[in-house]
Amino acid sequence: MTATQIVRMVAGFFVLLSVALGMQGSPLFLDVNWLWLAIFIGFNLFQSAFTKICPLEIVLKAAGID
Repeated sequence: MTATQIVRMVAGFFVLLSVALGMQGSPLFLDVNWLWLAIFIGFNLFQSAFTKICPLEIVLKAAGID
């Protein structure tokens, strides 16, 4: 599995998790403030498209995953 695939998988998982924890109709609902995590992930993905800097990719490359 490549670093790009791992980044997409982790980002998708955390967006789905934060929405499930932040939406009032969800059986996993805890608090509306979990939606801030989804916003942070979306902003991070957006900025990485322009800057080519992704914190998770840096960690994965340090771990030896290309």
